[in-house]
Amino acid sequence: MSKFSALLLTAMMTTSTAWSVAVNAEATGKDSAVQGPETLIERQLKQLDANVPIESITKSPMPGIYKVMLKGGFVIYSSENGQYFIKGELLEVRGNQLVNLTEEVKSQQNARLLKSLNKEDMVIFAPTGETKGVVYAFTDVDCGYCRKLHREVGQLNALGIELRYLAFPRGGQQSPVHGKMTDAWCSADRKQALTDLKTGKSISAEIQGDKAACSTVIDNHYNLGVQMGINGTPAMVLENGQVIPGYRPAADIARIINSQP
Repeated sequence: MSKFSALLLTAMMTTSTAWSVAVNAEATGKDSAVQGPETLIERQLKQLDANVPIESITKSPMPGIYKVMLKGGFVIYSSENGQYFIKGELLEVRGNQLVNLTEEVKSQQNARLLKSLNKEDMVIFAPTGETKGVVYAFTDVDCGYCRKLHREVGQLNALGIELRYLAFPRGGQQSPVHGKMTDAWCSADRKQALTDLKTGKSISAEIQGDKAACSTVIDNHYNLGVQMGINGTPAMVLENGQVIPGYRPAADIARIINSQP
């Protein structure tokens, strides 16, 4: 890992206000007149680390500052010449409110990723009546707080909230939990199988389908969670891409959903 990668990783994992790094000023000065800012910024980052995971580079709402989207939902900001990089949150005054533009960008990206999913690959607990909101939950069957959330599925449904489970075995793709969740996704009754596992029971439902295909679904969900910056369970995501980390009671989830514009 390069020094820049280490610095970048450390910065993304911390909650400190901001950091900045300056790169070769002489190089940027020579090239800025002949290259566009996007090309120059990418070039500078790649010189620091050829493997830096850039997804896009676009103008930010702040004059002279560019937004660099990285895989995992991370955002950094750059000067036009790629000499300075800032990790922090960009805020905008809208009327009498202060809006976090960085969180908005992350949520928009998450929402796009969620729309790419197939409902057939989820385990869905839907209300019997009107659906007033949808929440996606990255879950691990051995996670204590995931089990606590699962005990409130009935309350969520009664409040009109549809819960869509996505698999996120915290131990990774080689863990025993991955195998358990593969069996649940391959069961004739996924909902019952998941409920059994979350209550400490062995799966009694008949396994059906291709286990390799079911394992691929678990892998896809896990990789999606990593891409969205999920690092623990339960992690809930609203349809607009807003992440609700950790366990929240059903009433709190409903309140958050109902407060959305």
